[in-house]
Amino acid sequence: MRVTSKGQVTIPRDLRETFGIDANSEVIFGIEGGKITITPRHDKGRQADRERLDRFLAALDRLEGSGDQTMNADDVMALTRDR
Repeated sequence: MRVTSKGQVTIPRDLRETFGIDANSEVIFGIEGGKITITPRHDKGRQADRERLDRFLAALDRLEGSGDQTMNADDVMALTRDR
């Protein structure tokens, strides 16, 4: 199997069918024992991601208005440049 100049490979049809990888499906790449792995990302993973995002957004909502509102964008930029 060859890798294209864009880093793409074709997953053989029998493997796609066996593991339920359809067009526009998402997969997760990993490394196990020095080998590259490809795992189908099923809805359970998306649901967990959505729940994490919802918790993060809720935390941001709780923090709204609690920051130092005397600083403007120029002040923040000056602080980050001085580091």
